[in-house]
Amino acid sequence: MAYVPPRIRRRTALWGLVAVLAVLGLLTWWLRPFGEPELKGELTFSTGVRTGVYHRYGQLLEHALAQDMPGVKVQLQPSEGSQENLQRVATGKADFTIATADAVSKYRADGKPGAEQLRGVARLYDDYVQLVVPAGSSVQSARDLKGKRVAIGQPGSGVRLISERLLRAAKLDPARDITPVSIGIDTMPAELEAGRIDAFFWSGGLPTQAVRDLADRYEIRLVQLGDLVPSLQASGTPARYYRAAVMPQDAYARARNTSSVATLAVPNLLVTTEETDPELTKQFTRTVIASRDTIGHEVHAAQLVDLRTAIYTDPLDLHEGAQRYYRSVKP
Repeated sequence: MAYVPPRIRRRTALWGLVAVLAVLGLLTWWLRPFGEPELKGELTFSTGVRTGVYHRYGQLLEHALAQDMPGVKVQLQPSEGSQENLQRVATGKADFTIATADAVSKYRADGKPGAEQLRGVARLYDDYVQLVVPAGSSVQSARDLKGKRVAIGQPGSGVRLISERLLRAAKLDPARDITPVSIGIDTMPAELEAGRIDAFFWSGGLPTQAVRDLADRYEIRLVQLGDLVPSLQASGTPARYYRAAVMPQDAYARARNTSSVATLAVPNLLVTTEETDPELTKQFTRTVIASRDTIGHEVHAAQLVDLRTAIYTDPLDLHEGAQRYYRSVKP
């Protein structure tokens, strides 16, 4: 075998590495949807409390965006929930967020800053309203909460909005007929377990990990709310976004429920503003739809994200960039 000087061997290896990188670069370019520019910059995504579904969804979506749009740095901002999320996006403190349709409707109806600029990107999945009590509690409906210590969500959350509406539908004054506790899902389970509250309201995708973890270590029961749906819907906009729903018994297998639980659900919307770059929004929307199954392995509610229903972002008009994406994949 002929002798090859080390310098030549190193040079050959270097050129081989360059060739491999060039091929990989061409492959990456070829795999990108034809005609889409590679975006660069930063975006902020306002999520929710750290133990809630919104935040976990945001973490998984951040990972998917890093693969699809490597030139865009995504920053996650935890929040109290839907109402704070909308305020952030509408006033330019965040670029994208998730919020319930009823919270969006209220934000617009109240004429809050930037409300007219809000636009929809996709309808995601439905939140199920959950009233959680200790298994041995005497509470059988929201009407039985009178005189109880009840966690109703933080002021900027979507659960705060719906819990107060449900209490009024049950003929209870949220300020006087119960002892309201303004905490979120990050602390609600521990407070119930410690006996410092008698019940808590939560609105989230099924199952919510914090509620599941609580059921694994402490005996809980979910209280039906179905009897309040007619009076709630009769109150008009934005309550029209609530629909009757059923939580299957196995949603929380360790909870002490012997059958499915009647409740109500509300759609979650992915939201931005009309000022957001159309190309960024188009590619963002593509990733949301394409990552459904991957995200759904951990956030089961995300499995319900569907191309056929994603366009229905009422009460918001679709963003121009989202429209471009949906038109590009229309059969």
